[in-house]
Amino acid sequence: MNTFQRFLLAVIFLSSFMGVVAKDIVNGEVWLDTSGNPINAHGGGILYHNGMYYWYGEYKKGETVLPDWATWECYRTDVTGVSCYSSPDMVNWAFEGIVLPAVPDDTDHDLHPSKVLERPKVVYNAKTKKFVMWAHVESADYSKAAAGVAVSDSPTGPFEYLGSFRPNNAMSRDQTIFVDDDGKAYQFASSENNQTLYINELTDDYLRPTGRYTRNFIDAAREAPAVFKHDGRYYMLSSGCTGWDPNKAELAVADSIMGDWTVIGDPSTGKDADKTFYAQSTYVQPVMGKNNLYIAMFDRWNKIDLENSRYVWLPISITDDKITIPWRESWNFDCINGED
Repeated sequence: MNTFQRFLLAVIFLSSFMGVVAKDIVNGEVWLDTSGNPINAHGGGILYHNGMYYWYGEYKKGETVLPDWATWECYRTDVTGVSCYSSPDMVNWAFEGIVLPAVPDDTDHDLHPSKVLERPKVVYNAKTKKFVMWAHVESADYSKAAAGVAVSDSPTGPFEYLGSFRPNNAMSRDQTIFVDDDGKAYQFASSENNQTLYINELTDDYLRPTGRYTRNFIDAAREAPAVFKHDGRYYMLSSGCTGWDPNKAELAVADSIMGDWTVIGDPSTGKDADKTFYAQSTYVQPVMGKNNLYIAMFDRWNKIDLENSRYVWLPISITDDKITIPWRESWNFDCINGED
């Protein structure tokens, strides 16, 4: 074996040790980026753009605290910002940095460390050529209940923060963004003190609501929406409202986004399905190149050490129009079905 071959073997060994070359999704374990550091992207979502996946999430760092005034378990960390990771395969993730950082010098700013920043989602606007981020922004006492919007010319930022508002003058907490095949975008948000879920149609630039919206699951207390489209129908995964503690998931279906949504039950199956595998929904990502393959993303929250929360990603099973999310301890993309 020559010197170059020894060097190459050493690089392969070191890369594998540092987590650079990964194949399996191992749920509930610490996931490392390609530099060997724990991935820190909670409550997040994925954007697919020009052959790359970009994962955005809450970058939780430092001590988890429960404020002295708290009347419920509103554990929190100081706002650090929104992180971004990139990957060609949804398995090996490179850290791209904090693309929307905290603003420590202005106590009134939505992004001051004392505030709350949750559930960032980024979509691409083909008309404006902008990357648009929506997130749930809160005052320290959770009374603001607003949506914050930021834009960038690049998926890896930096993002410019444009400010916050309540879409259609309604509370906006746990939220996601969905772009339909025709380019129209919608924000799904838990509203009315988390008792009703709003679907807000967005303007063509994705920066504001148009004023057209629907109220869904009234008094049903649903949060953590995650939306996908399959075979011309729309599906929404959500959780109940039990703070940081897990509960049953629920799947609903509609023939049109702004139409009637019908609850079709809990799709979770297998070990701990009644607690959604001790996790909470955050996003559903289609696998590009596979017609019927979608990955349901969940957070397994550690409420007293939020930085140490873990991730659970599971393939959605679609068989004869029956949709389930079976538990898998570990899996890889080579071993799941999907049409090329």
